[in-house]
Amino acid sequence: MTESRPSLNQLEMRGDFIQRHIGPDSQQIREMLAELGLTELEQIIERALPEDIIDREPLKLTETISEIAVIKHMRRMRERNKVFTSMIGMGYYDTVMPAVIKRNVLENPGWYTAYTPYQAEISQGRLEALLNFQQMVIDLTGLDIANASLLDEATAAAEAMAMSRRLSKSPVNTIVVDCDCHPQTIAVVKTRARSMGYEVIVADPYRDLHRYSFFAVLVQYPGSRGEVRDLNEIVQTAHTRSALVTVAADLLSLVLLQPPAAFGADIAIGNSQRFGVPMGYGGPHAAFFATRDEYKRSMPGRLIGVSKDRHGQVALRMALQTREQHIRREKATSNICTAQVLLAVIAGFYAVYHGPQGLRLIAGRVHRYAQILAAGLAQLGYEVISKSYFDTIVVCAPNRAKRLAAQAAEANINLRVIDADHLGIALDETTTRRTIRDLWQVFAPSSADFPNINRLHETVGECLPPSLLRSDEILRHPVFERYHSETEMMRYMRKLARRDVALDRSMIPLGSCTMKLNAAAEMQSISYHEFNGLHPFAPLYQTLGYQQMFAELEDMLCDLTGFDAFSLQPNAGSQGEYTGLLVIRKYHEVSGQPQRTVCLIPASAHGTNPASAVMAGLEVVVVACDEHGNVSLDDLRAKLEAHRDTVAALMITYPSTHGVYEQSFREICDLIHRHGGQVYLDGANFNALVGLSRPGRLGADVAHLNLHKTFSIPHGGGGPGVGPIGVRAHLAPFLPDHPVVKGVNPAKGPAGTVGTVSAAPWGSASIYSISWAYIAMMGSAGLKKATLTAILNANYIAKRLSPYYPVLYTGKNGWVAHECIIDCREFKKSVGITVEDIAKRLIDYGFHAPTVAFPVADTLMIEPTESEDKAEIDRFCEAMIAIRQEIEDVAEGRADPENNLLRNAPHTHRLLLEEWVLPYSRQQAFFPDGRQHDDKYWPPVGRIDNVYGDRHVVCTCPPVSDYQ
Repeated sequence: MTESRPSLNQLEMRGDFIQRHIGPDSQQIREMLAELGLTELEQIIERALPEDIIDREPLKLTETISEIAVIKHMRRMRERNKVFTSMIGMGYYDTVMPAVIKRNVLENPGWYTAYTPYQAEISQGRLEALLNFQQMVIDLTGLDIANASLLDEATAAAEAMAMSRRLSKSPVNTIVVDCDCHPQTIAVVKTRARSMGYEVIVADPYRDLHRYSFFAVLVQYPGSRGEVRDLNEIVQTAHTRSALVTVAADLLSLVLLQPPAAFGADIAIGNSQRFGVPMGYGGPHAAFFATRDEYKRSMPGRLIGVSKDRHGQVALRMALQTREQHIRREKATSNICTAQVLLAVIAGFYAVYHGPQGLRLIAGRVHRYAQILAAGLAQLGYEVISKSYFDTIVVCAPNRAKRLAAQAAEANINLRVIDADHLGIALDETTTRRTIRDLWQVFAPSSADFPNINRLHETVGECLPPSLLRSDEILRHPVFERYHSETEMMRYMRKLARRDVALDRSMIPLGSCTMKLNAAAEMQSISYHEFNGLHPFAPLYQTLGYQQMFAELEDMLCDLTGFDAFSLQPNAGSQGEYTGLLVIRKYHEVSGQPQRTVCLIPASAHGTNPASAVMAGLEVVVVACDEHGNVSLDDLRAKLEAHRDTVAALMITYPSTHGVYEQSFREICDLIHRHGGQVYLDGANFNALVGLSRPGRLGADVAHLNLHKTFSIPHGGGGPGVGPIGVRAHLAPFLPDHPVVKGVNPAKGPAGTVGTVSAAPWGSASIYSISWAYIAMMGSAGLKKATLTAILNANYIAKRLSPYYPVLYTGKNGWVAHECIIDCREFKKSVGITVEDIAKRLIDYGFHAPTVAFPVADTLMIEPTESEDKAEIDRFCEAMIAIRQEIEDVAEGRADPENNLLRNAPHTHRLLLEEWVLPYSRQQAFFPDGRQHDDKYWPPVGRIDNVYGDRHVVCTCPPVSDYQ
């Protein structure tokens, strides 16, 4: 019999990215639809969504573009970027990511698809990598404790300002900022200070500090223009006034220079970018934040600590978790809910791979080349203003600075034009002898004798005084001495990766977190030098590929959301919230209603919402929810009446934080607008709206989008995240701008903008290509199908689990949106089994737990996304059903109430070495579903003792012997 020939459509479908991104195939979709009483995917719209939120106008997006076409398009786009040798400095430097780290971490889904390590038992690998990062920062800054990274240097400085205000006993609300701080840092600090009611004085603290009263000082070390100065007098003066001193330090310079702690500094912040992380046109990069031990409970961000598990074994976890800012809601001192984990991991591995000797060699070469360059320029007749410097010098060229910079650009070198008479030149790890000679060629008069590098190397003396040079040992922990061969480094990174559960191993069903496929085709561009090698302050004519991508991505997002303009600057969802609220505040001020400072927030909202509102200078008023989890219209009307003249905004998540489409969303928006307020939409759940509804047309005035959720940017183990905001036209003039790169907000009006919210002009620019590629390859049809499939998967899970676990909230026709919450409260009451017990038992089945105890205590929020197929969803459901039976065994006395499968979970391989005394079999403990024999995930540690970890806060690398 002759085999039938496939149609052209069928041939095309075999190469269709949509079919590879969306997990269930057509047969599986039909089976799940049948389980829910439907026959067509489109019927979900009528069954689950309120009629008045559906947008039937077709998207303007192009049709689906194939992976090959996207790769070719990206190639053409990146060719429009011109990567010159960057000698601009200002906090960004070229670097070399070791190939072993690039291949085994940056390009390894075992690292980039992992989630925030809330389930510490299955996150031991990345927790150890982050602990290495913390230890590196502690060693180089000399301070007692460091966190696991912040978003960028500028926002870290703003966090340090807020922390200093909390700790300082000074009665004044003024901070003095070093005029030689990087301009983007000064701008972000000013933005944050305005919303918090602080005054910023930009001055020369070495000369004028005694003239001011202040609660904090921020000083750059080395200065933005390169000068390295003794900080002792500044610190002593500040401390006599009960003020704290923050030092914004260059991490590589601290290999050679006295650390901030040596001067008595209270806080050290900075960027770890030059430890192997490409500039990427501004990010993402991991900022660092270190402080004294006595201040650890006031420090923002996440902290990795050493604890022990139930067997007494060393185990790592996020320490002091109860002070996570989003848990504290309106009492939060920061809205940080993410970090730059993937980039911190890379920076830490860079230090591990090079070790102290390698870092000294790199830093020493950079410093020596700077001295040789300066000596050669002096020999050519130029005055070098800088006297004590590490890697950056300022050259005086009266009325010739711009001309010399243009000549350097002709040689493919970018310099910093400080003013008409002065140029800044910053060297880095990639600087070579040829670079120095090319620069001398730019500066050399035609008749000059050309400097000789070898002769200058022999004759030039040290420019730094001995008192500023480091004399102590750095990176003394054995981890920084062990892995210097590529073989050992490769094995070390693999050992850590296999301790974790990431998307490359199994489904991660976290509600509100959208752990979907991060396709390899989308990820390719982040490794391209033309995208990751650009300095964020390179001239715009060299960045045309990026400008094209930004414009196209903004158009895509406007089309999908119904908003009129986007800002890509916020580099996290929390930053997007904060920025959106600042835009609303600015709008009210320009409209002559500055008294509008009340922000209404439903009780069910994400915890970052109230934290962001407080940071933006708003007063939080909580709106109650009804018994179905929806916003109470009666309470909303009462609150609006009580604050009729002062309401600034309502923050609302849609679909709701409870995972349902509230029927009254449009009515809520109308009520807010009638009372003079604006509607802020938290876009965390936008994966349930894409292609079906446009929030900008429903009544929302501003929204942030978590591109690391809906639009496929990987979570990276807890970062990077991205949170651009979309606004209606009346808010566009107030979107962020930037002090260095002009034109970031083309709609900027005469009333000005909210200022600058992130260090880089377009935030974490190098990962926007991921979302661009995702949208292009999915197209309008694919995006809509993804949304419907995500809703289908969630409702299929709800249907399968509902006989065993009550589904807490449902919406129209008993349906949920893209996630569902199952109620486990009765188990705790009746048999003492908690959601934590269920979460840890899921590890034995090979799964990462759903979201635990959010937004309702003692519940699990499950979100399958569209990427998981029916087989994996069924496997998860069967695990949950089996666990329900294990709970029933406890309830009916067949299992011990304390010594049972759930309370003892997870079960580690170490139990195999001991006499088996547990009242159940090894099979039940280790292979509960009978399927895992070929690919068993063995948790490296047992249940971690959180109480012990918080009572014994240790956030440095433990001795190697502790692991043995």
